[in-house]
Amino acid sequence: MSQVFEGYERQYCELSANLSRKCTSTSVLLGEQKKQNLSEVKTGLDDADALIRKMDLEARSLPPNIKSPLLAKIREYKTDLINLKSEVKRISSSNVSQAARDELLESGMADAKTVSSNQRGRLLMSTERLNQSSDRIKDSRRTMLETEELGVSILQDLHQQRQALLHAHGTLHGVDDNIGRSKKVLTVMSRRMNRNKRMVGCIIAALVLAILVVLYFKLFR
Repeated sequence: MSQVFEGYERQYCELSANLSRKCTSTSVLLGEQKKQNLSEVKTGLDDADALIRKMDLEARSLPPNIKSPLLAKIREYKTDLINLKSEVKRISSSNVSQAARDELLESGMADAKTVSSNQRGRLLMSTERLNQSSDRIKDSRRTMLETEELGVSILQDLHQQRQALLHAHGTLHGVDDNIGRSKKVLTVMSRRMNRNKRMVGCIIAALVLAILVVLYFKLFR
């Protein structure tokens, strides 16, 4: 397993455990302390999100036999993070509801007639601003996820191109070896042909010399 992946995984597990404990303790708090804890938990969730993205990118850059089990782990971590986010959302909703009830109660005690119109208008404006902020956050997250998917796709393409180059390099190396062996075979054959030519020349010369000797003896003796 990649040491880089192990480092991210260890950080995520520690952060996830801390966030779970903090969610449990935050659910029983009230007031400013509860808001502060929720803010810290949300920051931790963003950090956990970033760690999961880093683990995903690192896993996808590894060979297939290592990548598959790591991606399965990452899916489990994503599910765990979704559960944590749901818990934080539940705690935040209860906190907002309680704060809204307290504000309405205090306003009603101060001036029951003024609350009916002014407070309703402020609440509608606050709700509209919250909805706009939520839409902007969703758009930002969607853009971030699209960018992350594009990065993963680029990494996969680069990995495939690297494998293709390595395969081509191996093929060229094999062709070089075959050419070298062919040169050696041709050199040996050329040497044998030259040697055979010399042997044939010697035999022919010997035959000619023998014929000349025979003719000499027949003609002059």
